[in-house]
Amino acid sequence: MFRGINIVNLDAKGRMAIPTRYRSELTDEANGRLIATIDTEDSCLLLYPLPAWTEIEQKIESLPSFNRVTRRIQRLLIGHATEVELDANGRILLPSLLRDYAGLEKRVMLIGQGKKFELWDEDQWNNGRNGWLAESHQNTAELPEQLQELSL
Repeated sequence: MFRGINIVNLDAKGRMAIPTRYRSELTDEANGRLIATIDTEDSCLLLYPLPAWTEIEQKIESLPSFNRVTRRIQRLLIGHATEVELDANGRILLPSLLRDYAGLEKRVMLIGQGKKFELWDEDQWNNGRNGWLAESHQNTAELPEQLQELSL
């Protein structure tokens, strides 16, 4: 389970160090192999351990390709999916095409999301977070019933 927010830096080659607290789990669960792909709704990247991605990819592939929405998702998610691997120093190399899509330059926010991570440009994350917080104060009536019943 990946949770929490980490600020990491990209080096000039597009490498980023995975925080130490996640490395052993990624090594044990995925042999250090991850899949990076784009988020189809926001300008960020999704980073999955290979076994978790394989399950998702199989579900996406099984969707009917004649449906425009599912075909769009297949093209974007699977089409951009790129295998990255932890090196001996616990770093991964993010391809420039993916970095450009998400606007990743130097400071990156690594956001734990359970079975995956999101990678955001720091400024985009901060702007998005502020917007989501403002929305949550305005739209409480639109919460799904499951969330309304949840006690935090």
